Amino acid sequence: MDYSEELNFVFRFPTKIVFGSGTAKEAGMEVDELKRTRALIVTDRDLVQTDLVKMVQKALGKKCVGIFSDVVPDTGLHIVNAGAEYGRKLETDVLVSVGGGSVIDTAKGMAICLTKGGKLENHAGFNILSGPVTPHIVIPTTAGTGSEVTYAAIIKDHEQKRKLLFADNYLFPNVAILDPSMTIGLPRLTTAATGMDALSHCVEAIHSRQSEPIADALALHGIRMIKEYLPRAVDNGGDIVARGQMLIAACIAGASFSNAQVGMVHALAHSVGAKFGVPHGIANSILLPHCILYNLDACLDRYSQIAQAMGRDVRGLESLKAAEQAAIAIREFSKSIGMPQTLREVNVEDSGLEQCANDALMDGSIVYNPKLVFDPEEILKVFKNAF
Repeated sequence: MDYSEELNFVFRFPTKIVFGSGTAKEAGMEVDELKRTRALIVTDRDLVQTDLVKMVQKALGKKCVGIFSDVVPDTGLHIVNAGAEYGRKLETDVLVSVGGGSVIDTAKGMAICLTKGGKLENHAGFNILSGPVTPHIVIPTTAGTGSEVTYAAIIKDHEQKRKLLFADNYLFPNVAILDPSMTIGLPRLTTAATGMDALSHCVEAIHSRQSEPIADALALHGIRMIKEYLPRAVDNGGDIVARGQMLIAACIAGASFSNAQVGMVHALAHSVGAKFGVPHGIANSILLPHCILYNLDACLDRYSQIAQAMGRDVRGLESLKAAEQAAIAIREFSKSIGMPQTLREVNVEDSGLEQCANDALMDGSIVYNPKLVFDPEEILKVFKNAF
């Protein structure tokens, strides 16, 4: 990495990490440490039927005052508002989210409403909080979003078919319990897609206009871990070591991108996710190689480092060819774990891409892309290449 220019940066990582198989059973201890007594579990409609949520409920004991389980993929404003209203009725003083990114983001949104009052749509934007919100303990059941250690939540406005960003340093969860046993049984495609989401976080943190050495170090190590352990987790869902290493990889990817930010990949993925319902990890996976090629001439050294982290020997290659290996390696890797390769495969319609390009240009992530983008036609070209 080239750090020849003078650097100024801030790196935040306030979340306590608890790692190990079976550590979800310590949820009650973490509530005690936060000096709270009325915990509301936030989860989704599928997980609430499983032993995973029942185990967390048992671990919380009398401190659990209820379960909010109406979360769905691509969680929405109406879901967050309903959850916050439920939490108010129960006089909730701590949230325990058990699930993937939508569940975690729902709990973040609920924490805002429980503290600020009103509906979530009234609080969208950056740095909207004046102080701490309701404490939040996260127990991820997927390894991908990194939301357990980030300061942001993405919530969909289903009426407008757009995704809203809520970002504030007070939104960092207080505790993340990374228990690999909570991810056993995750389906192959979900395992692969969430893992590719984490890989996208690493790559975008490295090529971001706000990249810095601490985030770079985390992201490069995250890439190496994902390269080694994601195929194992996909091929054998019961591989507890691979599951654990992927939880760590997703977590450090989250810590990296929450400081360095993301870019074009996420801006484009948000837009097709909002309009066509493409799951976020799948959208990121399809778009990532194409966005690398778009940014190629602005990131030659950094993409060369990514290619090496992906296991490519780039010694002796001309700089452009070395950088291209990052896109090639990631495309081949995603294909090897069964990921869709085109937007057409996931029911994106060509007629909607122009609107997606316009929406992506307005996404907050785009400002951190290594190449500044001002023309939606440039984004449309990337969409067409991925179609």
